[in-house]
Amino acid sequence: MSMGDRGGKRVSGGLGTPGATEARGAPGGLPWADVLLASVASVSWALVAMAGVAALGLHLLGADAAGALGPMTAAVVVLGAGGSVTPSGDVSAFGLTGAQAKTAVEITPLGVSLAGAVLLAFFFLRSLRAAGAVLPGAELAARAGGVVVLFVGVVAGLAWAGHDLVTIDGTSLGLDTEKPPGGGGVSIPGLGDLGDLGDIGGLLPDRLGKLADAKAQVGFTVNTADSLAGAVFWVLGVLLIALLASRRSPLPRGWEWVHRVVRPAASALVAVALVAVVAGLAAAAYAMVGDAHPGRIAGAALLGAPNGVWLALPLGLFVPWNGHATGALVKVLPDPLDKLLGFKNDQSVSLGRLAELDGRVWLLAVATGVVMLYAGVLAAARTPVRGLSAGAFAGRCAVALGAVTAVALPLMVWLTGVSADASLSVLGFNAFGAGVELHGNAGLALVLGAGWGAVAGGVGALLAYGVGAAGRRVAPQAGPASLPAPGGPSADEVYGRAGPYSPSPVYRPPHDETNPYLRGPGDGVG
Repeated sequence: MSMGDRGGKRVSGGLGTPGATEARGAPGGLPWADVLLASVASVSWALVAMAGVAALGLHLLGADAAGALGPMTAAVVVLGAGGSVTPSGDVSAFGLTGAQAKTAVEITPLGVSLAGAVLLAFFFLRSLRAAGAVLPGAELAARAGGVVVLFVGVVAGLAWAGHDLVTIDGTSLGLDTEKPPGGGGVSIPGLGDLGDLGDIGGLLPDRLGKLADAKAQVGFTVNTADSLAGAVFWVLGVLLIALLASRRSPLPRGWEWVHRVVRPAASALVAVALVAVVAGLAAAAYAMVGDAHPGRIAGAALLGAPNGVWLALPLGLFVPWNGHATGALVKVLPDPLDKLLGFKNDQSVSLGRLAELDGRVWLLAVATGVVMLYAGVLAAARTPVRGLSAGAFAGRCAVALGAVTAVALPLMVWLTGVSADASLSVLGFNAFGAGVELHGNAGLALVLGAGWGAVAGGVGALLAYGVGAAGRRVAPQAGPASLPAPGGPSADEVYGRAGPYSPSPVYRPPHDETNPYLRGPGDGVG
């Protein structure tokens, strides 16, 4: 088939398969087979990654010692997809009744979420690039809708599977032994001896000997309705961020301004957020060296490294937090946060208060400032200059990065918020009367995000402009990096015209003596 014969068909790579052709059939029709295949691949790879990270993290933490790993993995995947889990059960044997026996967990294991989001976005965006330079709005809606419907359907199945019973007996809690002098520890499956958990005796009947043989079944159940609603918002959020941050994926006609203005700043901010997570994982790997329980550090990093990193970024930009922690969950918090939150009443968490406990915390502000400046330089390198002066170019980059950061920072604050109130075993974690609350100020995060983003975007643009890096990494969809000088050749003559049917301009006029195509038969080279 010649190249001219392909005019009535659409070359579709689907998931990147080169050379595959697909007839659309009726004019304006959608490639439903390609849509279905791309949706299945995107959702399947995303859920495989989420399940793998969840199962490995729980195993490394030792949570499977308290119950079946399969249902716990399903529950953690649902949590990572924006769902919720309610643990409850028969705990009357331990002196807990009524409201004391109810537990609630509202925390998103962002390590699981990030693994699924990266693969979901990768395969979804890869399927879009076969559509050409412009993607019809109807096709974009169909592709996104297919991913949403399939993902929510799979989460519904996980919600059905994400429930189990964990049996706890008195002997596993050490109730048949005397408390060592000077306090002692309670062995917690997956976390070992966490030391004194507080006045546990106040929660238990007097005759501990009988409780040594007592057993209780504590269950956890996925809230189906809440989890399905959370899954819809999760997958829509992932697809939206992917479309805004992918500089080379096609968009519907009329969205050209997104290529030029939004995508350079959004892609730069997403890039630095991912680099920060990699740095957090590297720090966890360094902490594993020489530690007595490296598996626990690895498991915690797999499940929660983005939680810690994306909590630190707003904190380093002076976003205030409030919270408290009680019981065994205090010891899960990093130092010096555990010292500040180890009270029943809410405490204000700010960079200044943490620095009073450990002066090295100020390094977080320096590191966060460097990260934001890097985002500004990267956004400037990806933004078309278009003949603007240094000041005008810096203003454009400042506005774009400020607007994107104003949305991203409250999103980080919301994602990393923690609310857990655990009376007994929750996914392998035993804690009597333990709880933790930590929430940031989303409104102030929006204001600070706009300010910090504008400063970083402006300064980064000036730096990039000064060294000649401005516009050096502009994507083809955003147009030419800069406009030609007045009086010179037009932009169409300089950019984008070269090809098999529009060859690039020659560097010198053609001559009959040197051009064989301009010589007649029998003419010598002479």
